[in-house]
Amino acid sequence: MRVKTGVVRRRRHKKILKLARGFYSGRRKHFRKAKEQLERSMCYAFRDRKQKKRDFRRLWITRINAACKMNGVSYSRFIHALKLANIELDRKTLADMAMNDINAFNAVLASVKNKLK
Repeated sequence: MRVKTGVVRRRRHKKILKLARGFYSGRRKHFRKAKEQLERSMCYAFRDRKQKKRDFRRLWITRINAACKMNGVSYSRFIHALKLANIELDRKTLADMAMNDINAFNAVLASVKNKLK
């Protein structure tokens, strides 16, 4: 008696089609199209998880730079002064301070200003 793949195939197809929910048109309904699109989507998701980290770092640097420029200091000199003063605040925290608590950011900036020269 030959082996049929009825249950196995249905499970495999259901798994792929479940992951393809939200795709447009045949890419959601047809197994082959859904599988192709899913492979592509997974590649994009993997790539963009890495890209997201870079994008946020760029955003934080931009925000810190803007806050530094308001006080007449460049971003690179500010970061260098932080390193010299042994202040270990990361860019995410500094950017949050620059956006939401400018007084705290200015206090950090004032504490490292003597290291700038």
